[in-house]
Amino acid sequence: MKNVWTVAANTFREAVRDRVLYNLVFFALLMMGAAILVGQISIGIEESVIVSLGLTAISVIGLFIAVFIGVGLVSKEMDKRTLYALLAKPVERWEFLLGKFCGLVMTLTVNTAAMAVGLYLALWTVKHTLEKSDAWILVAVYLILLKLALIVALALLFSCFTTSFLAILFTAGIYVAGLFAGDLRAIKAVDLSAGAMNLMKGVSYLLPNFENFNVMGAVAHGRAVPEALVAQATLYAVVYGAVVLAAAAAIFSRRNLK
Repeated sequence: MKNVWTVAANTFREAVRDRVLYNLVFFALLMMGAAILVGQISIGIEESVIVSLGLTAISVIGLFIAVFIGVGLVSKEMDKRTLYALLAKPVERWEFLLGKFCGLVMTLTVNTAAMAVGLYLALWTVKHTLEKSDAWILVAVYLILLKLALIVALALLFSCFTTSFLAILFTAGIYVAGLFAGDLRAIKAVDLSAGAMNLMKGVSYLLPNFENFNVMGAVAHGRAVPEALVAQATLYAVVYGAVVLAAAAAIFSRRNLK
C-alpha cells in the first residue's frame, strides 16, 4: 500500500495547487452568502433555506470536481508522459488507479469540509446559535461525500478506455440516470412487455442509486437521519465503488499504453 499512498499524496498536492479548486470553493461559499440573503427574505424558513442551498452548493461543486478532475486523473498523466515513467518503476497499474482515487477523495474531503464550515458560519450568522439538530448537517455532508467518491470511481472507469470528452459525457449520463434508478424499479407501463419491464428493472439495479445518499430535505427541516440508512448507504458505496474500481483496474491493466 506504500505505492498507493505515494500516488495519493502526489495527486492531493497537485489538486491543491490547481486554481480551479479554489475558484469552485469560493463560488460555493459565495452561494452560501447568497443563501443568507435569501433566508432573511424568507421569513420563518430562514434556516431550512440556508441549509438546503448550502448542501446543494456542496453537492454541485463536488460533482464538478469529481467529474472533471476525476476524468483527467489518467489522461493528464498520459498527456504529460509522466505515467510511463511512473509505471516503469515498481508500481502496478491498479496501485496507480487506487492511488489516484484516494488522492482525489482526500481532496474532495478537504474541500467538502471547508464548505461545510462555511455553511455552519452562514447558519451562525442568521441564528447566532447552533442547535443539536444542526449536527445532522454533518450526516448529510458525509452522504454527499460518499456519492462523490462513487462518481470519482465511475470517472476513473470511463477514462481508462475512452477519451476525456466521452468519459465526461458517460459519467454525467450515469449520474443523471442514477438519480432515477429507484423510479425505474417502481414504474409500471401498460404499453411495455414483461420482458422489457424486467430489462428495465435489471438496468435499474446495475445503475448506482444516488438517491440513497439524498437526505437534504430531511436535514433542511431539522429531521433526524436514521442510523440504519447511513450504514446502508455506507455499505452500498463501499461495495459498488469497489466493483467499479476493480473493473477500472482490469481494463487499465490490459490497455496498450504505447
